[in-house]
Amino acid sequence: MMLRQKKLLWMLLCITASVSIAAADDSSGFLSVTGPCRLEFPRDHSPHQGFRTEWWYWTGNLKSETGRHFGFQLTFFRYQLTPFGGAAEWPEPRSAWRSRQIYLGHAALSDLSAKRHFQAEQVGREALGLGGWVQWGPDITFFLRDWSAVILPDSQHLKASGEGFSFSLELKPAKAPVAHGIDGYSRKGSTPERASCYYSFSRLETRGYVTVAGKSIPVQGVSWMDHEFSTAPLESGTVGWDWFSIQLSDKTEIMIFLLRTEGGGVNPASSGSYIDASGAVRHLDRGYFEIDVMDTWKSKQSGATYPSRWRLNIPLLGIELGLVSNLPDQEMRTAGSTGATYWEGSVSVKGSKGGSLVDGNGYVEMTGYAGPMTALK
Repeated sequence: MMLRQKKLLWMLLCITASVSIAAADDSSGFLSVTGPCRLEFPRDHSPHQGFRTEWWYWTGNLKSETGRHFGFQLTFFRYQLTPFGGAAEWPEPRSAWRSRQIYLGHAALSDLSAKRHFQAEQVGREALGLGGWVQWGPDITFFLRDWSAVILPDSQHLKASGEGFSFSLELKPAKAPVAHGIDGYSRKGSTPERASCYYSFSRLETRGYVTVAGKSIPVQGVSWMDHEFSTAPLESGTVGWDWFSIQLSDKTEIMIFLLRTEGGGVNPASSGSYIDASGAVRHLDRGYFEIDVMDTWKSKQSGATYPSRWRLNIPLLGIELGLVSNLPDQEMRTAGSTGATYWEGSVSVKGSKGGSLVDGNGYVEMTGYAGPMTALK
């Protein structure tokens, strides 16, 4: 039983960032994403049961009144064990523990000024109040033990804690949600079903409190929220991904994901979005942007070597940016329970756009550097 649970949790972690993974499991019987998603809100903030994997993901850069800098992450994952079917698949006697849905959460706080990175994780079945979601009208609450994320029509509220840290934040959208790809249909491979439905809140004005070593600190800043659901596994030969969210000082945003392949290449399905100051979104095919790694950092714990500084060019938009990690060690080491390790961290951004100087902040997620993310072990 313990081995089975570890394999399941490892699978859940593999759905982070920009694609869902069904690993070696048969995905027959689950719903597939094969075309435009026609997202509607608040309806599509809620879970899409019937699709195998789904996640709600928040990151942000925060600052205290004294100039102390923080980055945070909170992610809720949903994994469906079996497709929906007849009652015969539930043997007697029935159990209150029985559920098709497993929820897993990751939370982290980077105390950038003190150069410390805190992290925690939770897991629970959608049973006996351990994890899941509830909805009252348009208000949706996700919970996992004592963690929660609430999506209201005009705000979002996050609470999470772990050893040595906690945060309680209110986020207010400065822009409407934006759908990536084609009407939310985000390709992740060479065939139509290797795709997800994907949207973001690209700019959320944020206030609240972070607690470090028992001290509560008022903070404010800007956050990003992603929501994605799918059934498709990663395409064969894809070993991981690099995901970038960038919020610039001119009130524009950029999202890019690179699907890395064996041998150091990039899957042509990799793409991105540019969101202008009014909230209009422009899809960026792989050929529209260039990302070069300028420096790396090696983890003493996992032995993985991650990019730590990048150069991003989008010639069509006159954008030339440099990105650098605000703390080299923002590695999420969850091997104790999920059997996987990845890097998730705050970055600073400086460069030019149309000949004018711009700066900003962002978050980067990198998977597959500490081992392939394409199969369970």
